[in-house]
Amino acid sequence: MTGLGRRRGPTETRPLILKAAAELFAEKGFDGASVRAIARTAAVDPALVHHFFGTKEALFVAAMEMPFDPAQLVPRIVEGPRAEIGARMVRAFLAIWGDELARPRILAIIRTATTSEQGAAMLREFMTAAILNKVGEALGIPRLRIALAASQMIGLVMMRYVLELEPLVSATDDELVALLGPVIQDYLAP
Repeated sequence: MTGLGRRRGPTETRPLILKAAAELFAEKGFDGASVRAIARTAAVDPALVHHFFGTKEALFVAAMEMPFDPAQLVPRIVEGPRAEIGARMVRAFLAIWGDELARPRILAIIRTATTSEQGAAMLREFMTAAILNKVGEALGIPRLRIALAASQMIGLVMMRYVLELEPLVSATDDELVALLGPVIQDYLAP
């Protein structure tokens, strides 16, 4: 009797999916690369893509080796008192950038996005779908306001971690949260 189901031993399916996803995301961007097309390129059933990764966003995170998971970031921002959302957003961004092991990968992603039209489109599409739209929908915030809040955060990380502008570099996270949190809060107010 032959057994049905997955073969015993290590599987090559996950790496094949990751390779196909990385290629298609690079070629077509986040929006243009469908789960079906990724599965077709990897020569697997689309259900296996969902089995291994769950969502397209999670597949992107794995394929692009993103140093943070939006599925964990969004709840950190939206859960809690509405009056503290600005501070939570600033803390969440600072925590991501404060991870010294993840920072080089984030810097590489940012530099690629600022020097490559294709890289910018891919990062923009991913950030919009995986973070900005989800935060905006969860809190009922118009897209313009959430985009403005994000632009403030990107400006902060560019000045602090890319250009290394003092006194932003030596400021504590608490100082930055105290100063920038109310500004972000204004953008995110109902």
